[in-house]
Amino acid sequence: MFPNTSKILFASLAAMVLWIMSSPLAFAADVDVIPVHDPNIKVLFSIGAMIAAGFAIGLGCIGAGAGIGHAAAGASEAVGRNPGAQGKIMMTMMVGMAMAESIAIYALVVSLILLYVNPYKAFIFG
Repeated sequence: MFPNTSKILFASLAAMVLWIMSSPLAFAADVDVIPVHDPNIKVLFSIGAMIAAGFAIGLGCIGAGAGIGHAAAGASEAVGRNPGAQGKIMMTMMVGMAMAESIAIYALVVSLILLYVNPYKAFIFG
């Protein structure tokens, strides 16, 4: 059906394998290697957490907004074609919008965890 499906599948699989293989290297650092007494590291860690929180909430809300817009467009189209089924269509649309909105709430929770309850603070701040 799609001419490049096998190439896309192979590239995705290769990226996932590289990502999984690189994670032990990232977490292999010993805790004593991190210079805890350097104030610049603390500032960089805090700035990195803020940037990551911003990306988390930004991308999460972009996805939720796209999902809600897609649900509303589909429901409007369906009601325009069959006005008699408006009640069932609206109920399904509301459930779909609630599911899409939950993604934004999860993104908010992740960003708040990154800002205030970051589990990696103990390694940096001691």
